[in-house]
Amino acid sequence: MSDTKPQGKDILQDPTAESADPELPAFLARPEGAPVYHGFPLIPETQTDGWLLGAITAFEDPNGCEFGDAFVQAPDGSRAGLVWEVGAGKLQQILPPDATRWGVWAVWFRKPVRSVNDLVANFREVLPEIKKKHAEISGGA
Repeated sequence: MSDTKPQGKDILQDPTAESADPELPAFLARPEGAPVYHGFPLIPETQTDGWLLGAITAFEDPNGCEFGDAFVQAPDGSRAGLVWEVGAGKLQQILPPDATRWGVWAVWFRKPVRSVNDLVANFREVLPEIKKKHAEISGGA
């Protein structure tokens, strides 16, 4: 259902993701045991020290994308939601951790996203904060 648009943005879907209901996209009919955000693509270019960014909304825009929805996958496979926008700010909790994810967090990117290379650069800038929060929540280092 590519016409679903949160905040007026196109949703990206993982074409290889299995759906529990053939009439619905995978993100709406997550198979039993599938991780949260199943059906949305992980962006392989963002891989950094075992961390990956997944995109929920389309981010490539020649005019510069200034906000979007995403998720992060830690090296242990756990995930958290991210709501990003261009600006300045510290990582802020939107939703607390629950049984499926270690929360939903607001993050700020320094520059607009025009390409996957911009997404990678912005992700790597905020990743230290994300790693720290994951360690606090998971009790890891």
